[in-house]
Amino acid sequence: MAKTKVVVVDDSALVRSILTEIINRQPDMECIGAASDPLVAREMIRSLNPDVITLDVEMPRMDGLDFLSRLMRLRPMPVVMVSTLTERGAEVTLKALELGAIDFVAKPKIGVADGIRQLAQDITDKIRIASKAHIRRAPAAPAPGAPAAPARAVTMASLGKASTEKILFIGASTGGTEATKDVLVNLPADSPAVVITQHMPPGFTKSYAARLDGLCKIRVKEAQDGERILPGHGYIAPGGLHLTVERSGANYIARVQDGEPINRHKPSVEALFLSAAKVVGPNAIGIMLTGMGADGARAMKVMKDAGAYNYCQDEASCVVFGMPREAIAAGAADEVLPLNQIAAKVLERLRATAGLSINRV
Repeated sequence: MAKTKVVVVDDSALVRSILTEIINRQPDMECIGAASDPLVAREMIRSLNPDVITLDVEMPRMDGLDFLSRLMRLRPMPVVMVSTLTERGAEVTLKALELGAIDFVAKPKIGVADGIRQLAQDITDKIRIASKAHIRRAPAAPAPGAPAAPARAVTMASLGKASTEKILFIGASTGGTEATKDVLVNLPADSPAVVITQHMPPGFTKSYAARLDGLCKIRVKEAQDGERILPGHGYIAPGGLHLTVERSGANYIARVQDGEPINRHKPSVEALFLSAAKVVGPNAIGIMLTGMGADGARAMKVMKDAGAYNYCQDEASCVVFGMPREAIAAGAADEVLPLNQIAAKVLERLRATAGLSINRV
């Protein structure tokens, strides 16, 4: 079996050495080169033809994002970002995922050597996933002065009672930051509440929620324990904590709690979807997006058995088809759709069940 060939790109000689050591200890992968900056990396990629590269976010001579943007336009390949656990690092990492990076690993602020060694399994797991992922070629930059392509506008009559009764539940992992964004930006301001578990470590979900809030018609925030879940709002599970929903009188509330990982994940889609089945039942709409593994698949079937209507992203539009595939295999899916059709189909169903109409302009 051929080994996955990896090139490490990092300006720190220590980090390059540790990542090389971690990769070479794996029986199924090999570090075939280590570059100190993107210009060296560019030549290394040309000559060595790696399967995956790890890329530091902040690099000398050429910014890591500039390098990634060029790479994904000219020679798209799987990239795992090595990010700093800071607010600036989180923002840059989210931009890297938008540009086409498959995933990221957050290196610690202090004790870098020991911290990276403790992340060895996480790093190598993400390299394995990246090596099999569907790569998105970055769109070409528009010519200077070229008009932006007009977006199709969709306006809706108020959803009224449908918005107050229904809740959308989204589960996602690898590739999910962009997939979730693609669903949320197509929801109207009076959408039902959306509760989201995206596998993400502590320190990144606040920046992710703020980024979505700036792009979407609904308000998006990191969920807080005990707050009411309201229509027109999206709630992101904080990294490192489980998010579930509970009923309090006539209201739904968010419950954000620590606990053991479920399916190796914290936050876990399983925890969120089981609470949706128990508490929201037939008023829940489940959406399973791209991600590795099976987290949430069994719980999504429980949602369906409780009366929820569920959508799974199809294989062709997934970065990694694992979580949707497992949910489909479990019998949890009512519809399997390309990513770009999910929001429209959800809104269609909401309109149909509420007896409303849509106007397209």
